[in-house]
Amino acid sequence: MDALIHSMKAAGEPTRLRILLLLDRSELTVSEICRILGQSQPRISRHLKLLCDAGLLVRRAEGTNAFYRHAPEPFARQFFGAIRPLADVDSEVVVRDRQQLAQVRADRAELAARSFAKVAEEAALLEGRKAPADDVERAMLDAVGDRPINLLLDIGTGTGRVLELFAPQIETGIGIELNREMLNLARSQLDAAGLDHCSVRYGNAYNLEIGTGTVGLAVLHDVLHYLDEPARAIEQASHALDIDGRLLIVDFSAHKIEDLRADHAHRRLGFTDAEVIEWCETAGLTVVSLSHLTPPHPIRIDDEQLTVTIWKAGRSPTALRSTEPNP
Repeated sequence: MDALIHSMKAAGEPTRLRILLLLDRSELTVSEICRILGQSQPRISRHLKLLCDAGLLVRRAEGTNAFYRHAPEPFARQFFGAIRPLADVDSEVVVRDRQQLAQVRADRAELAARSFAKVAEEAALLEGRKAPADDVERAMLDAVGDRPINLLLDIGTGTGRVLELFAPQIETGIGIELNREMLNLARSQLDAAGLDHCSVRYGNAYNLEIGTGTVGLAVLHDVLHYLDEPARAIEQASHALDIDGRLLIVDFSAHKIEDLRADHAHRRLGFTDAEVIEWCETAGLTVVSLSHLTPPHPIRIDDEQLTVTIWKAGRSPTALRSTEPNP
């Protein structure tokens, strides 16, 4: 009862109710909320603190910014689910808030387009030299199957595409990304797709900041070749998996295309099956399946083809379930 009364008091104020309705549609910073509502930052910050203290919102710092979104806990979901149908979403003030939110999203999309140009540059280099993205995505879906997933952790989320791909079968999706420009791009993509059960946050593969044994599916898609310590990233992902969790690694098989190292910051030129299997076993996982995808028709006969490999691993029966991640 105390928690319910606390939440009702927190939500029972016009500005705070408007904030809750806004965050039902998007993850926003303090400055973005100030811009939408036309109120000062100190005032908005006080409202946000009250909503966070009541357990209705969560705050995640990201550099000099902090992003706010609805709390994922069942109580917060049930609470907002109960008041959402009662709100007058056609009132003048709420309609105006939605219009301002649309402008904020448009500005995000404009910034995201600049980041997408960098992604497109690498894609153009690899066009025809690797399996089409549609083929790779179908193979990923086949590897995971159609079982429901409580929590998907996409490590190195990039554009957020993996979250979009698995969105229909996941309860919650979290993307981790170190590049702030890519985070902006991913948020823009998720907003456009209306995937409010997915979010992205700043972080890296070596420090996931997520509970041990909580993740149903962890994905490392086109990530390991950028890392100095791929084995450590696999170890950290392993710690995050629940007892039935799966790790999906999607990356290049070993190749010799030096342009990717020189011009696109690839630290490793792909991987052999043997080394990925060894890293998984060291992390307490067993590779239960793997598949190799090659391009159907190379553009030029002298171009080296890139093989995309999908390794699926699961918890080994001998894994130490109580082991904590490395600091």
